[in-house]
Amino acid sequence: MTKRNGYRDWRWLVLWWHNFFILWNMIEAQTRYSIQEELKRGSVVGNLAKDLGLSLTEIFDRKLSVASEAGKQYFTVDAGKGELVVNDRIDREALCGQSASCVLPLQVVIEDPLQLFRVEVEIQDINDNSPRFPSNDITLEIAESTATGVRLPLESALDPDVAACYLCRLWQKTRCSFTG
Repeated sequence: MTKRNGYRDWRWLVLWWHNFFILWNMIEAQTRYSIQEELKRGSVVGNLAKDLGLSLTEIFDRKLSVASEAGKQYFTVDAGKGELVVNDRIDREALCGQSASCVLPLQVVIEDPLQLFRVEVEIQDINDNSPRFPSNDITLEIAESTATGVRLPLESALDPDVAACYLCRLWQKTRCSFTG
């Protein structure tokens, strides 16, 4: 009886390793690109064919397709060149909010034989929103006897591009009046 159980265990082990290697061949290594937000439609992200080790004929013959996990199709593949290109304007703040990192996962599917590739596109922030102070006017009262080089505190500005507030000295947009 123990011999029979040992034989079954061995068959399950072989079956497990067989399935593991089949899945290993279907799911390839991950590819990652990094782009700035709000690129124009048609901007090249990277050469997907080259990075995945595919020829241009394979892309067309094996029906390569890209699916976004974000729901909206932000990227397409130029089958003539094998390049991943921007399909629609990407607004990082709308997509990821105030998150420090913004990564769009993509699934690249190639048929006959089936292969799946995971591609990630990191969306980098551009400073498209200027910081704003709570008030347009800042009044500093500085005594005449104040020593030279003294630092004066200012209110923090809010910047929608940065998750935290920071001290910003945009004197072009802020009027300061000194009394003393």
